[in-house]
Amino acid sequence: MRLIHPGTSAETDLARAYAYPAGPCLRLNMVASADGGTWFEGRSGELSGSGDRRVFHVLRGLADVIVAGAATVRVEGYGPARPKPSWQELREGRPAAPPVAVITRGLDLDLSGPLFTEAAPGARTIVLTCEAAPAERRREAARHAEVIVAGDDRVDPALAVRELTARGLGRMLCEGGPRINAQLVAADLVDELCLTVSPMLIGGDSARVLDGPSSLARLRLAHVLQDEGFLFIRYVRDGTEASREDGTRPVEDGGTEPSADDGVEAG
Repeated sequence: MRLIHPGTSAETDLARAYAYPAGPCLRLNMVASADGGTWFEGRSGELSGSGDRRVFHVLRGLADVIVAGAATVRVEGYGPARPKPSWQELREGRPAAPPVAVITRGLDLDLSGPLFTEAAPGARTIVLTCEAAPAERRREAARHAEVIVAGDDRVDPALAVRELTARGLGRMLCEGGPRINAQLVAADLVDELCLTVSPMLIGGDSARVLDGPSSLARLRLAHVLQDEGFLFIRYVRDGTEASREDGTRPVEDGGTEPSADDGVEAG
């Protein structure tokens, strides 16, 4: 994987290139086709490649928590993040794997599935829901996951982020889907976008990286990597420095079709 901006480099240390800045940070990670679609035939994995999977796993290894909407969890068949030997140094002093936090209003989740029964020690799955969620489902979910109520009739994205940060989960990696992404951007919560551009044209009616009302967030280009025709772009919030925890500057799965339950405002 080569760095092509800024400057050039034959090989890139991905953990260093994608290191989180100091302090809480919410990062989106998405893959999209060259014409902007975020899934093909219902799944984002069809747009991926070996380089994208490398970046995907490094981003997970760096994160304190992986955030995803309920529709993404269902369609992509989410399980818990599994500890990897390559994460040992990245996660020194932290659990061997990050927990997955699912945003859901309706709690339409398979609580008997691996995501809720096979999480690594210290990485119990989190459910981010609201007071309006069915009470019995909330009680049942609490037997399998940590349930965080973040809002009244809908999940409040700002409150959800504050709750995660208060639990020491400040390095947040959101993997979509596009509707969740749009609501996080509209709430001015997104600090970074890590975007894989896949060398494919897919047409169809796939959503873009954001699927929701218009909102504007200005970003600054931090780096571009290239591998086998794929581009790996890291954008950071405009006006901020993409600095690493060690004080130095960088070398500078996917979204699925949205549903009401995946949305913060509906379902």
